[in-house]
Amino acid sequence: MIILGLNAHHADSSAALFVDGKMIAAVEEERFTRMKHWAGFPAQSIQFCLSEAGITLEQVDKIAIGRDPRAKIWNKLLFLSKYPFSSFQFVKDRFLNQKKVSSIENELVLFSGLDMEVLNNKIAQVEHHRSHMASAFFASPFEKSAILSIDGSGDFSTTMIGYGVGNRIHVIDSLDFPHSLGIFYTAFTQLLGFPYYGDEYKVMGLAPYGTPKYVSQLRKVVKLEKNGLFSLNLSYFRSPSKGFVGYSEDHLPQVSLLFNEKMEKAFGKMRTKESPLTQYHKDLAASVQKMTEETIFHILKNLHQITGVDRVCIAGGIAQNSVANGKITQQTPFKEVYIPSAGHDAGISMGAALYVQHQQLKLERQPAIYSAYTGPSYSNQEIGELLQSVGLHARYLENYELYEMVTDALIEGKVVGWFNGKAEFGPRALGGRSILMDPRRNDAKEILNEKIKRRESFRPFAPSILKEYVNEFFEKDEPVPFMEKVFPIREDKRELIPAVTHADGSGRLQTVARDTSERYYDLIDRFRTKTGIPLLLNTSFNENEPIVNTPRQAINCFLRTQMDMLVLENYILERK
Repeated sequence: MIILGLNAHHADSSAALFVDGKMIAAVEEERFTRMKHWAGFPAQSIQFCLSEAGITLEQVDKIAIGRDPRAKIWNKLLFLSKYPFSSFQFVKDRFLNQKKVSSIENELVLFSGLDMEVLNNKIAQVEHHRSHMASAFFASPFEKSAILSIDGSGDFSTTMIGYGVGNRIHVIDSLDFPHSLGIFYTAFTQLLGFPYYGDEYKVMGLAPYGTPKYVSQLRKVVKLEKNGLFSLNLSYFRSPSKGFVGYSEDHLPQVSLLFNEKMEKAFGKMRTKESPLTQYHKDLAASVQKMTEETIFHILKNLHQITGVDRVCIAGGIAQNSVANGKITQQTPFKEVYIPSAGHDAGISMGAALYVQHQQLKLERQPAIYSAYTGPSYSNQEIGELLQSVGLHARYLENYELYEMVTDALIEGKVVGWFNGKAEFGPRALGGRSILMDPRRNDAKEILNEKIKRRESFRPFAPSILKEYVNEFFEKDEPVPFMEKVFPIREDKRELIPAVTHADGSGRLQTVARDTSERYYDLIDRFRTKTGIPLLLNTSFNENEPIVNTPRQAINCFLRTQMDMLVLENYILERK
């Protein structure tokens, strides 16, 4: 059985391919288009997935599309009745027709040359949040667990709770647009002067510099309901009938201002990008993060009470809030948490395929997915030929010699680009496409921002740590394979690793296991034998662009920045 999953004409478009139950490939289209959050038809992602399996689209049994315009049709009509004039075109375009799904079908015809009738027999439409739920539960190690999907919105839902048993997911309840924790967080992200789609992580990074002084005022904006969900006080927000997220002609998501004058009156005028960040802004960011955590924990406590299980799987855009994720086992009764590498909308492709595979076709579950390395890879031969063609001289070293040279460079304070194996699926660099530094350096953040990143000074850098040493450096010891949780760093270790210790003494860690990332593990382990520190500073291999995908993109990034060393598999380039 071959199943192709798609997230198309939606932010973070992607494709994922499963063959006989196993995920063979998964990748985001932005890695090919080089435009962040690209939202068109993922033609290059589809082609990559098919090539990895050595098949054509004709050989695919099912094409799972993570969108179902028929979902919640009566709820949509009720919404329309509340805004009969201003919202008709908006609702018609966004909720009631299948124009975008039809467009996907037509593009698949053009892509493959197959007849529409043949394709129609293959296509299955899977509701947005059911796709998210499937991406988490069916990829998890749990035979039974609670499930939470929570984001901005998709197929008219913003939050969905349920539980999974074996190869079945059961939905308990859901929350309709526009009552959305994603909309709440994005509105305040904009108010704090971060206007672009996907800027929410900046608020999360800013929050530790403030004190949550304004949570009581925010409780007037978000109300925790007795049914275990929540509602927004819509009087603070732009009218939902006007829509929130649209797409440009070049398929980039664009977010309208989500707040109105009442919110500015209550929380201050929108900060311009050029204005300084005051202590008020930092305190407001801390308060927004705190209110978000309270809401998530409120939902999860209720979900635990309903299901009675101690494990939970979480997906959706809010699942990228790694600070909240790191507190779940302390602030709720849940004892284990699984979040996929692509918890955001790129994971819809993976989830839609998994939903068809298990929920609809009732196929048996596969081993849990702990590896995000499902993207393109390149051999030493391909890299060597590329280097020769562009006239760059690089040294070829066997693994042991390479680890020696790279760790020596790191200890000398150099910045190393690390291009290794398959690209990661999801927003985090996990040792496949990473930039590395010595975490012991007090000046590492300044060096990285000066040489490469050029990003806000308040944003932290993350540690990749050998999984056997987590308890030695962090106050909690849980598997974090996808850098999806933030934990407090032990107080006596913080001065040893200042480059990856945030303002509140925390770190967004990745636990590195040798059986999923052998060369990255061995590199870190070599650094440990020389320094006693079993971790490295790890940030994404990019410069204000999507993470690099190919050796040529890595070389281009190396040449236009001040990176000191570039490792392309077993080849090393050094800046003279």
